Amino acid sequence: MNKTELVQAIAEKANLTKVQAKAALDATLEAVGGALKAGDKVALIGFGTFQVIKKDKRQGINPATKAKITIPAKKVVKFKAGAELAKTVNSKKK
Repeated sequence: MNKTELVQAIAEKANLTKVQAKAALDATLEAVGGALKAGDKVALIGFGTFQVIKKDKRQGINPATKAKITIPAKKVVKFKAGAELAKTVNSKKK
């Protein structure tokens, strides 16, 4: 599912226009991104939790030259699915 399809699904399920659904989705994504940038964790009960974690620098190998390289430290977004989402994904289709 891409963003356009998600907007369509939101519009249908929430009885909104596509314009309203797109605005709601964009606002949600902006709010989540802003919270993560500020260092906050975003927990949506039943759906999952987004948080930023720091990965330390580490040694790696350049696959083209086989030379050892240092991969710099960086921050990455981690998502952990909630119980309800996991249950939905793992349920059998009828």
